[in-house]
Order: sequence, then C-alpha cells, then structure tokens
Amino acid sequence: MGIIFASLGAIDASTMVKVVKEVTPEEKRRQGLMAARPPLDNVLNMHDFENVAKMVLPEKAWAYYSSASDDEITLRENRMAYQRVWFRPRILRDVSSVDWSTTILGQKSSLPLYISATALGKLGHPDGELCLTKAAANHGVIQMIATLASCSFDDIINAAAPGQTFFLQLYVNRDREITKKYVQHAERRGVKGLFITVDAPQLGRREKDMRMKFVGDDAGAEVQKGQEVKKDQGVARAISSFIDPSLSWKDIPWFKSITKVPIILKGIATGEDAILAYEAGVQGIVLSNHGGRQLDTSRSGLEVLVEVTAALRKRGYFPDPKFEIYVDGGVRRASDVLKAIALGAKAVGVGRPFLYAFCAYGQEGVERAIQLFRDEFEMNMRLLGARTIDEIVPEMVDASSLSAHTVLTPDDKLFNNTYQPLSLAKFKEAKL
Repeated sequence: MGIIFASLGAIDASTMVKVVKEVTPEEKRRQGLMAARPPLDNVLNMHDFENVAKMVLPEKAWAYYSSASDDEITLRENRMAYQRVWFRPRILRDVSSVDWSTTILGQKSSLPLYISATALGKLGHPDGELCLTKAAANHGVIQMIATLASCSFDDIINAAAPGQTFFLQLYVNRDREITKKYVQHAERRGVKGLFITVDAPQLGRREKDMRMKFVGDDAGAEVQKGQEVKKDQGVARAISSFIDPSLSWKDIPWFKSITKVPIILKGIATGEDAILAYEAGVQGIVLSNHGGRQLDTSRSGLEVLVEVTAALRKRGYFPDPKFEIYVDGGVRRASDVLKAIALGAKAVGVGRPFLYAFCAYGQEGVERAIQLFRDEFEMNMRLLGARTIDEIVPEMVDASSLSAHTVLTPDDKLFNNTYQPLSLAKFKEAKL
C-alpha cells in the first residue's frame, strides 16, 4: 500500500478515487478537426482564419466571439462599408520601395494598425492573449490589452519583449477607486495609451451568445476574480455587470487628473461627439460601434469617419497632430486599412481577425496574419502609387457611395461563407 506525504499529513493512496474526465462526442469531433486543419501555409487571408476558428472552437466560445447585437445588421454593414469605397490609383510612380510603417500616439508601429482589444482569449486557446503579445513583439505591432482579458494584465506585461508597446482598453468600474488603481498601475507598468470605452453603458443583446445560457467557470475575466458573476444569460452578460452606466463627459477631467497617459475615447459615432471629445482635451478618438455588438443599425466607423473629419475641419480642429482618429470594425484586408487612412484615419484597430488567428493556430497564427497584412500592404501601396503612408491621400479614393446604404455592391463571398446567420428559438425534443 503506497503512502503519499502532503502538507496535511499522510494520505492513504488506496483510498483515493481517480477521476476520469469523459471526452464528449462534440469534443472528439473538435479534436479531429484540429488535427485536420489546413496547413498554415494554405491560409491566405483573414477569412481563412475565421473559417478554421468557426470549425474548431467550442460552440460557446464561437457564439461569444462571433455574436453581435439584435439582428446583426451593423456587424455585416461594417464589412460592406469598405466595399462601397473605390480606389483611384495613381500610375508611373517609382514604387520599387514602399514603407507602410507609421506612428500611433507617437509610438512606432511596423503596420498602420494595432491589435484591438478582444475579451476572454482563453475561451479559444489555453495561452489566451499571450499569443497576441508574443507575436506582436516579434513584428513590432502594438497590442491593446482588454480589461476583460483572460490573462491578467501583469501576466501580459511580464511576457512582453523589452520596449514593447501596449495600449489599455478600459471599461469604467462603478467603483471609481478600482478604476483609479487599475489605470495608475497600468501607467506605472508603461502603458502608452488609455482607450476608454464610451459606447457600452449597457452591453447589447447578443443573441447567439445568449442562446448558450449557462456558461462555465472559464468564462470569467481575470479582473473579475473573487466577484459574483451571473452565468445564466451567456458570456457577455456574465462579464459586464461591473460597468458604470453613469459615465459622462463630466468624468473626463477626472481621468485627466489621475493619469498622464494619452486618453482616447473609444466608441465615437457622430461628428457632434467628435467635436466634444476634441474640446474636452483628449488625445484622440476611435470611431467604433464595438464590432457591431452594441446598438444595431448604427453606422460603420468608416462612414462616420467622413462625417467626423468634415465636422472637425469646419471648426479648424482637423488635421491636428495632437488629436488622432482611429477606426475599427469590419477590417479584413490591408486595402480596408488604406481606405480608412485615405479618409483621415491615423491607424485602424483590428480585433476579431487576430483573435481567430490564435484560436485556430496559436501564436504562429497571429504571426501569419501579420505577415499576410504586410504582404497585402506592399502590393496595394504599389498598385495605388503610394510609397509611404503619408502619400495615402483623400484623392486616392471615391467614397461618394459610402452613405448610400442601398447601393449595389459586389458580394463578399468569403465573408458570406464564414458568417453564421442567427437562429430562432428551438422546440424541445419530443415524440410527436
């Protein structure tokens, strides 16, 4: 009879019960699909990553990541908006050398995009957000850390390469002392930008996620450890109860008083609010509808960009190197990024594509996604006749159809193939 010694004393091994975790048919099927994934070299675009992730993710994880609010019209519009903007390329320019690097909030970036915050990375991969951190370090790309990341803030920072740049996405807590401590800790650890989410006084009704009902213990964010979390209305509801719906313009001076980190308001959707943001003295704005996950039938960030730059220019506020404008939502190609830059964006946030890349292939997937963007930037800038990001100008695009929501555009077959339509309530199984 074997005896095991532990800190609580001797344990009789013969009395121990071995627990065997049963592998469900769904999990067996998922493991088989993981083994049959396309080789990474065969992944040629962001849609490929999404398709693989859709096949290999657990059902609840896919529902949370892919879901959007209500009828998911804005989710689809985010993608279609880019197809209503057409290029006006210039020819006979020496494009033997092209440079797509830039700065974002004064920080060097090898690409004119950053990895936007997405929550709960460990739902899709055991290493979670660290896949992004390590890949971003290898390629000089800036990562935005999500408040609701699966990995702790410090674990992400501790995994960073020397000098690696991070931004922080912030959901404001009802307990402002918690928010203050979190922000000031992030500043001490070297975060270079504070992106305050301002479009989520309440999370949207994401029905794909809500149909999952009860969620497991792995659905909580690291920042919520020790807190009571509701788990009977899908993942999004489980992680959002602490968010403060009273957040308003009067709080901006308070944020400026607790940190010297540049402040960006994430979730601007009108020219009027862009003007208020500028006059509030923040350092920039993200034109965003939260990936289509908040107010359905709100406009795409790209469409809002045209309105915002016009409104700011009318006041003499644009262009201003001390006030940067970013766009996110719907980006799947480098050509999308270049269209946004031509219309006045400094850079673009990319969230789900990188999320799906690491869910499908881990860190190597993210590195492949970055390389694909790089290849596309090189090709598109040459064909557009632009040698640097500064040469991407408004005259290189025709956005006259951007606000015409009924205009006929070519189908995006790849997007349509990965999009999963909403389902209706299902009958209980019964013998009829």
